[in-house]
Amino acid sequence: MKVNSEGVSSSRVYLPANQIYINLLDFFVSNFPHIDSSEWSARFSEGLIMTTDGQVLAAGDVYQGNSHLIYFRRLEREPEIPFKEHILYQDEHILVADKPHFLPVTPGGLYLHQTLLNRVKRKTGIQTLSPIHRIDRDTAGLVIFSVKPTERASYQNLFRDRLVNKIYEAIAPYSENLSIKLPLTYQSRLQESEHFLQMQEIDGEPNTDTHIELIQEMKPWAKYRLRPGSGKKHQLRCHLNALGIPILNDQIYPELTPYQRYDLDLTKPLQLLAKEISFLDPMTSQERVFISQMQLMKL
Repeated sequence: MKVNSEGVSSSRVYLPANQIYINLLDFFVSNFPHIDSSEWSARFSEGLIMTTDGQVLAAGDVYQGNSHLIYFRRLEREPEIPFKEHILYQDEHILVADKPHFLPVTPGGLYLHQTLLNRVKRKTGIQTLSPIHRIDRDTAGLVIFSVKPTERASYQNLFRDRLVNKIYEAIAPYSENLSIKLPLTYQSRLQESEHFLQMQEIDGEPNTDTHIELIQEMKPWAKYRLRPGSGKKHQLRCHLNALGIPILNDQIYPELTPYQRYDLDLTKPLQLLAKEISFLDPMTSQERVFISQMQLMKL
């Protein structure tokens, strides 16, 4: 199991096609003899074993070979996120949720129950929900889920092929020199740095682009509209930081601050919001436009 500074992460296990087990519990007990069977039973009962799409499994479920599952170590303490998500739209194909700051989209690290995916599953009872894109735990705003596993790839391909228009809002320092040049499209080449939490700009052909507009100013702060053309990890945070206007309350750029595992400072949310998303629905051929009801700090 890979462990990082944020806590434990999920592990992945393959179920061979040429093996037979009474049920899933039998498989885990047989293949992990160093872990007591009671521990595996507890993990099943607490929803810590699931499909790669996040569907929680039971100990007595049928063993299905040639598939992968993910499982989590039991957490002694999971941080409580007191902010609520909202379901903005739901039909037979997709569900659109408004995510608050601090709430992860999917299980990982210290988080399992306190995730948008599992909260929405509990609300709706739809166990097949699966996110078709992600936003950072620190970012608030729109997240879209597919309802039917058979349709998930069609929606994900929209993001792969850059057929989704995304608009973010951010609060960052006001820059007199930069405001003269705005609006502008900032491009750079991003790759992971030595620290897994941070991305860095390097020389080379750009692989990211963000259109940036100034929409409100109240010195020393300003509100910016961001339209990412690409979708690299931390792209918006990196680009504004590179322009000398790091997003308000960013704990990663420009300086990586010590991570608080449990006692999060919930009074300082990252001022970044996934505000609007639009695309042509591949299932219905309808133009979809969704706008977040979340708000950033008032200037």
